[in-house]
Amino acid sequence: MVVLAASIVGKSGKVLVSRQYVDMSRIRIEGLLAAFPKLVGMGKQHTYIETENVRYVYQPIEVLFLLLVTTKQSNILEDLDTLRMLSKLVPEYSMSLDEEGINRAAFELIFAFDEVISLGHKESVTVAQVKQYCEMESHEEKLHKLVMQSKINDTKDVMKRKANEIDKSKIEKTRGDKGGLSSMSSLSSGFNDMSMSHGPGSSFGSGSMLGMLSDVEPISTKAKDRSRSSVTAPPKSSGMKLGKSGKNQLMESLKAEGEDIIEDVKPTSQTRAAVAPPTDPFTLTVEEKLNVALRRDGGISSFDMQGTLSLQILNQDDGFVQVQIETGGNPEILFKTHPNINRELFNSENILGLKRPDQPFPTGQGGDGVGLLRWRMQRADESMVPLTINCWPSVSGNETYVSIEYEASSMFDLTNVIISVPLPALRDAPVVKQCDGDWRYDSRSSVLEWSILLIDNSNRSGSMEFVVPPVDSSVFFPISVQFAATTTYSGLKVTGMIPLRGSGGATPKFVQRTQLIAQDYQVV
Repeated sequence: MVVLAASIVGKSGKVLVSRQYVDMSRIRIEGLLAAFPKLVGMGKQHTYIETENVRYVYQPIEVLFLLLVTTKQSNILEDLDTLRMLSKLVPEYSMSLDEEGINRAAFELIFAFDEVISLGHKESVTVAQVKQYCEMESHEEKLHKLVMQSKINDTKDVMKRKANEIDKSKIEKTRGDKGGLSSMSSLSSGFNDMSMSHGPGSSFGSGSMLGMLSDVEPISTKAKDRSRSSVTAPPKSSGMKLGKSGKNQLMESLKAEGEDIIEDVKPTSQTRAAVAPPTDPFTLTVEEKLNVALRRDGGISSFDMQGTLSLQILNQDDGFVQVQIETGGNPEILFKTHPNINRELFNSENILGLKRPDQPFPTGQGGDGVGLLRWRMQRADESMVPLTINCWPSVSGNETYVSIEYEASSMFDLTNVIISVPLPALRDAPVVKQCDGDWRYDSRSSVLEWSILLIDNSNRSGSMEFVVPPVDSSVFFPISVQFAATTTYSGLKVTGMIPLRGSGGATPKFVQRTQLIAQDYQVV
């Protein structure tokens, strides 16, 4: 079997994605793909077309065609198996099976096709293996990171030992200086006693006594000068000190420059506790991701919400079920089921079940489960966005005063909100006059991060004011926003699980997790 090319084309003949597996010119492959729509007949049951030189094996995917161009000598059964595998991969990487969705996931699809087909021949892989290979998780990279962390820890230990040695040497040196001064003082007192014990008639002449005193005086004077200078003179700067205070100063300076410092922390019960694996029979995850661009002068430049419903099953034997859901009835949201889901059953009764009830749902792929349903919303007015940001820079003299305000919609309670404002390159951190929440300045990337832990009915609006040197107002854009919420636009809820095989009449227990996250949320 030799596959010449794997492609996704529109019904009009427009090529969206094409991957060649043998050496051929661009003109030849474009000619083969351009001829395909003319050969497809309406109402035909078979999904292959043979010409004089090649064979087209194809499968309709909504408004598109998934197409394999093979030689006429290839095994048609193997070609169909390859086509079936590719048809399973396309919905895994493309959010929507239309031209826009395929263009967004073009490179991911090409990488996935390369894992299935090698030099024109099919590889023996599954969908889960292809996804794992495309993620490129490297054991060597993990090992390298562990080695680097071990070296960092060893360096910290060496630094601590050196700091202790330097402290000990300083203490010993100080003790030695004090001992020298005490000996000098005792020597001078001895000479004074000697001079007082001998009177004018003693054998010591005044000249000899004065000579001895003159010899001793410079020594005591030097000792006094040394002690006085050691007390009154300011300490000279000796660079970075590796003592305890020096280490703290080093850590603080690195933190001020924006470095992430990992300090030695004693393990607690929370850090030692591993993440518990799922214990519920069924876990359903509703996740919506927002990609929004707001205009700085008001209004929405672009809005795109994409949601997914995934199912994770603990035991394979419990996979013979159907999922009953309720939607919020938003007419702007378009739902699309997985190709293996019975679409008619969903449209009529809002039940998600496999087309073949005799087959169970898989236990889950990766850690996110199996995708059952996807939806999308691309139109919304400004009143429906979770968070709006107003930035007002104004130059006054040699300073720029920046006032930033946020207003949150009453539809959502937002958590872990971070508003990142780009700043010009500054020597020092900006002067923050007022802030509802916390702030942090990242000097490496010149970004001021304004963080609010929770936005609910008590703080639907807030503001922050800071001052920087005079700059153009365009420097403060685009403003990036991150947040999460437990309320979604779709309002999708799982109302129950319907068992298809004997469960004694009991309704299976399940857990639903719902979250809305800002994937790319900016003010431009």
